[in-house]
Amino acid sequence: MKKITSFLKDPKIFVVTIVWMMVIVAIGTIQQKYHGLFTVQERYFSSWIIWFSFFPTPGGRLTLIVMLINLSFSFFNKSIWKIKKLGIVVIHLGAILLLIGGGLTAIFSSEGNMVIDEGQQANHVEDYFYFELAVINTSKSNFDEYTIFDQPLFEENQILTHKNLNFEIEILNYFDNCQPLQRNSAPKMQYKGMLKNIMLQKIPSEKEENRNRPGIIYQISNSGSNADGVYANFLNQAIPQTVSIKEESYEVVLRRKRTYLPFSIQLIDFKKVLHPGTNIAKSYSSEINLLENGTSRNIIIKMNEPLRHKGYTFYQSSFIDGSSIETTVLAAVKNYGRLYPYISSIIMCIGLLFHLAIKLPDLFKKVKTRL
Repeated sequence: MKKITSFLKDPKIFVVTIVWMMVIVAIGTIQQKYHGLFTVQERYFSSWIIWFSFFPTPGGRLTLIVMLINLSFSFFNKSIWKIKKLGIVVIHLGAILLLIGGGLTAIFSSEGNMVIDEGQQANHVEDYFYFELAVINTSKSNFDEYTIFDQPLFEENQILTHKNLNFEIEILNYFDNCQPLQRNSAPKMQYKGMLKNIMLQKIPSEKEENRNRPGIIYQISNSGSNADGVYANFLNQAIPQTVSIKEESYEVVLRRKRTYLPFSIQLIDFKKVLHPGTNIAKSYSSEINLLENGTSRNIIIKMNEPLRHKGYTFYQSSFIDGSSIETTVLAAVKNYGRLYPYISSIIMCIGLLFHLAIKLPDLFKKVKTRL
């Protein structure tokens, strides 16, 4: 145990991890030009392993975990527990809190938007980067039953099943970006729904992730009806894919991943101010009602004045102009580690002040000796 502890608290590990993080940041920054911010973030900064051809190297998360372990084990060093090194102890503590906050942000934070028409309300946030396949049973007279499959399940030959469904869905293909094309030849017998008239063509992914239009091809089987066959969906398709199985009606939708909130936001009025003589917005704001537990609270969200509620922060992001109605777009962020950078920075500043205050008398003595 002593050998393990001695190795883990070695300051050389911290130096190596700092240098490697600088290399990752440099490579990631260059790669953003070719692959876009989100792709680079997932590949380099949010990954455990980075593959350079066939050679694996530590990713951003693994590197920061090693750094956190090294800083934590530095407290086992007896020489650090002295009054003269109190500032260093405090600085180490602040750095550990900063890494913990970064971990919470990386693992649990989410980003998306909420699109609301004037006079309407919404109670969910749509993710910027992740998607889901929603199978909606619309047969009930008073409610719809949702069965959701998340994007990590969209692997080729993956079988999707659920107790709510009396059939199976097999993933045949998933495209990060695609375009629907009019079919110019007779479809295969097993093609159903819109696949009778169109086909999905895979195209290169855009650098900006939100410009991609994902698509999915899947097969419904074991339904015990003529609904068995191959279907397709793509993001924001105009006509929903419907399936009828044994007197049950289903709607299948490929959409952005939704997170439902314990409250609703109703848009009362959207206002924008234009630059004189142009159609360019100078500023815009949303007057909303925050609806929760049967109560309503009137709030105005402006460009630099967000709404913070239940761990979410809603920013006035953009808007959609309509012929008869205006629509606001609120960016919604949930960051569990939001306060950690502020707290850790304060702690590290206090540590630096302690360290300087303790070292100053020795400095003055050395200056007097030289004089």
